Amino acid sequence: MKTFDPVLGLLRLLELPRLSLLKTKQLHALIISTGLSKEPFYLTKLVRSYSLNDQISYARRLFDRAPLRSVFLWNSMIRAYAQANNFEESFVFFKSMLESDIEPDRFTFACVIRACSDSFTVDGLGVVHAKAVANGFNGDAVCSSALVNAYSRLGLVAVAERVFQGVYVHDLVMCNSMINGYGFCGMGGDAFKLFNRMRSLGVSPDGYSFVGLVSGFTDSKYMLIGQGTHALCLRSGYVSHDHVGSAFVSMYVRFKVIDLASKVFNELFAPDLVAWSALLTGYCQCGDSGKALSIFRKMNSKSWKEDRVLMAGVVVAVAQLANAKPGKEIHASVIRHNLDSEVIIFSTLVDMYMKCGKWDTGLHVFKNMVEKNTVAYNSVISGLGLHGQASKAFVIFEEMLLDVRVRPDAGTFSALLSACYHAGLGKEGREVFRRMMDEFCIPPMTEHYVYMVKILGMEGELEVACNFVKALPVPVDPGIWGALLSCCEMHGDTIMADFVARQLYRIEPEKVAYQVMLSNIYAGNERWSDVKKLRDGIGVERSKTPGMSMVY
Repeated sequence: MKTFDPVLGLLRLLELPRLSLLKTKQLHALIISTGLSKEPFYLTKLVRSYSLNDQISYARRLFDRAPLRSVFLWNSMIRAYAQANNFEESFVFFKSMLESDIEPDRFTFACVIRACSDSFTVDGLGVVHAKAVANGFNGDAVCSSALVNAYSRLGLVAVAERVFQGVYVHDLVMCNSMINGYGFCGMGGDAFKLFNRMRSLGVSPDGYSFVGLVSGFTDSKYMLIGQGTHALCLRSGYVSHDHVGSAFVSMYVRFKVIDLASKVFNELFAPDLVAWSALLTGYCQCGDSGKALSIFRKMNSKSWKEDRVLMAGVVVAVAQLANAKPGKEIHASVIRHNLDSEVIIFSTLVDMYMKCGKWDTGLHVFKNMVEKNTVAYNSVISGLGLHGQASKAFVIFEEMLLDVRVRPDAGTFSALLSACYHAGLGKEGREVFRRMMDEFCIPPMTEHYVYMVKILGMEGELEVACNFVKALPVPVDPGIWGALLSCCEMHGDTIMADFVARQLYRIEPEKVAYQVMLSNIYAGNERWSDVKKLRDGIGVERSKTPGMSMVY
């Protein structure tokens, strides 16, 4: 009968790249049984393994009881807290390490630098950078690569470039860090220049080089360069790597070339969540919400676990369909995947139900939200206003004012003014506009002025509305003049309509819609000669595009 050898069992466990919590506990038991529980090497392995299994309290207990603490043990705890997004505790450990007799190494600084960028601690990053230089790591490849990534993520590209230039040898890792930095900040041209320079120096790009490069190609002006990069990646064989292929799917989506994005996606062996999200978003942006919903259902069949950003994108797609049936399907999926506490998703769900005409369901969803943000309040106020439920919209606004976690913004008052206009509440609309400026110190935007003109025009106060527009800072947005012209059409005021039309023609002489509106006003007053003159002036080549409707 074979006997269990604890040392052999220990060695086998140590060979595994990552241990489950059960295996970690078995390793811990073996280390104790073999009398190695005080050895820093084994303690470090245990600390890392417990941390990776989200058992940071176990890891901390082991660290506190360790008689000897190596630099690796300190690094493991600093990294553990940083990976758990407990940056404050990570920085406390780093400070304690500096006060101990253990000198930090380059991996210590790399970990703390990453924590600074993840926590957006700009001042802290400068202090850590200075400390790394003082400890002799100026120009070190590991530290410098971390610094380039951190400064880039914080938008300090010029500082990242100075760090990059301070490194004597620009190897693949270092170049990738700078290319990723340029890409993260949307500086595709600079990323492409460095990519070409790297190749001219004999450094062959890898998959991460391509991912960093194409992430900087933000719009269609990079189309030719993007396609060339794609061809080079195909020749290099990296496009078959799913994370690289996903980057090209995202690139073509940004270019709004959805057929190429779909083609690259279909060639991926195992598309990741980024690729699925990018393709779904692409179809939404192209207005093909039906296809976006189909992509989501296909993704569900692959048993992917959706994240909150993707789910919000799906809800937006359903809202564009203006069909509540698939919306309820997505709502059920949100609850099924335990995403019902995500504010961004439920804010979008509220907006979706409102746009689908289900204002009562949208209000119910809003009332049951655990946490509400400004977007959610704005969505429900706007939706209620559009469906003639202005009184309910004002009740929600009053609730918003009592919620200390949110504050009304420009969108809130736009939604309220819209509600007043649709409900014919002129007096209340004026009061909302006054409170926005005087009480909440929110400067009016074009949409607020448009609603005020419509509210005044709705009451028949065309002279007041016209004087209101004339008093605005120049140049006055054509949308505001257009709102006044529509009021003139409503009341058949041809004299003011002539004046407003001249203002619009001076601003947008190529716009036919205003002239068609003026023609309709003339027709309403039986000024047929003026109608003919205006219609003849428009001409066939500038005729109005026919409208189109869709019935579900």
